Amino acid sequence: LEFCVEDSRDVKVTIEDQRLVFSCKNADGVEFYNEINLYARINSKDSQEKRSDRSITCFMRKWKEKVAWPRITKENIKPAWLSVDFDNWRDWEGDEEVERAMVEQYAEMLEKVTDKGPPPAMDDLDVSTGQAGAAVLTPCTHRCPCLQPDDRGLIGTVPVLRVSRQGSEAVHFVQAPLEPGAEVLLSLDWERRFDHMQQHSGQHLITAIADQMFGFKTTSWELGRQRSVIELDTPLVTAEQIEALETSVNEKIRERVPVTVRELAAGDPEIERVRSRGLPDDHVGPVRVIDIEGVDSSLCCGTHVSNLSDLQVIKLLGTEKGKKNKTTLVFLAGNRVLKSIGQSHSTEKALTTLLKNGPSEHVEAVKRLQSSVKQLQKNNLNLLRDIAVLIARDFKSKPVQSQLFVLHRKEGDTEFMNIIANEIGTEETLLFLTVGDEKEAGLFLLAGPVEAVENLGPRVAELLGGKGAGKRGRFQGKATKMSQRGEVQALLQEFISHRSPE
Repeated sequence: LEFCVEDSRDVKVTIEDQRLVFSCKNADGVEFYNEINLYARINSKDSQEKRSDRSITCFMRKWKEKVAWPRITKENIKPAWLSVDFDNWRDWEGDEEVERAMVEQYAEMLEKVTDKGPPPAMDDLDVSTGQAGAAVLTPCTHRCPCLQPDDRGLIGTVPVLRVSRQGSEAVHFVQAPLEPGAEVLLSLDWERRFDHMQQHSGQHLITAIADQMFGFKTTSWELGRQRSVIELDTPLVTAEQIEALETSVNEKIRERVPVTVRELAAGDPEIERVRSRGLPDDHVGPVRVIDIEGVDSSLCCGTHVSNLSDLQVIKLLGTEKGKKNKTTLVFLAGNRVLKSIGQSHSTEKALTTLLKNGPSEHVEAVKRLQSSVKQLQKNNLNLLRDIAVLIARDFKSKPVQSQLFVLHRKEGDTEFMNIIANEIGTEETLLFLTVGDEKEAGLFLLAGPVEAVENLGPRVAELLGGKGAGKRGRFQGKATKMSQRGEVQALLQEFISHRSPE
């Protein structure tokens, strides 16, 4: 199960026997929280996750290994953000022993489910109780092991949800049953198909030119929904090399170089001279070769443009850190470049309105704002510290001090709570301090006599729907139900009343 979040931060993965919880933040600070109640029990102790710059992959071993699941989720529905594809094969570069061991474990999992009947009948369904079915047809839409996504479309009026290759046949997963032998009109989602053609042919062109110019071999690639990436077998690609590569591939586009498809017999010796990453074990029939005239010849089952001019333009967006001694090159081709320019222009216009200056001054304006915010945050922190001290001193100045001190401050933080606890002292007073949202998520601190805190801490965390830990008279943690603060206060008041002398 793969969660695709670029530049993920604060990643937390919890794999339980029948549930998986994933949360993280992206580069913009947007928080994601996904919870999946699994169809059946898994062996949580023999499951693990693997993280990369663009995704987090969870490997889960079923508790009953010889029983096929009809779907991923417990209920016969699924969240809109969940897409299930049991044929999404990926290449692994086992450069390190740990990674190789994980690949072997993954291969073992796949081997054990290869003879468990037909694939699950669920894929890109929206939130629905509708059942999906499968029909074996003459291949009319594309699903290829060359890492190109499959097509979408209609069989008659029935949507095709997924296309899966099984040997020489294309299995179409549809949303409703089809009448055997019926004559139907097939409709292809051309916008999706043409986008894939542009990105895939663009990858072939970039791969060939990068090899010719710099000797950079392509070890894998990925056609993403927003952008595509090519993994190059080199630890470094300079800015000058990226610029030269981009110039060269766009020159080929302007030269209107033809792209043709031909087939070779499986035993043809020419196959050995064509760029290839090997054939699937279950391949049958002739071998397909994609020729970019005078540039490249390679084995490929994907869909491609007929002329490089159909690519319109290729933009190399730069590189990202890849696997050991590898570099990931990010690119856009064709209509994706136009969409990206349109989105960038919209963002530029919005920033011009917000920042009250022109595009050339946006960066400096944002830097000034960041500097101002940083100074304001620093000032705010100092004020919070002063307020914490004043609150504590006000409590201590009273002639008769209560045995229980309760305070909630929405804008406070952990340091704010600890300052109050330090100033008041916890030898005789029990303190219950909270910060954050008044009803939902926040932080809490229970401080006081060691024995009392050890007894009450876990109960307080439970009431607040959170978790915490502590030692030496302090118990603090995160809460999800701050609306329960009143119940906690009642619990603490009852505890004090029972320990107070008659």
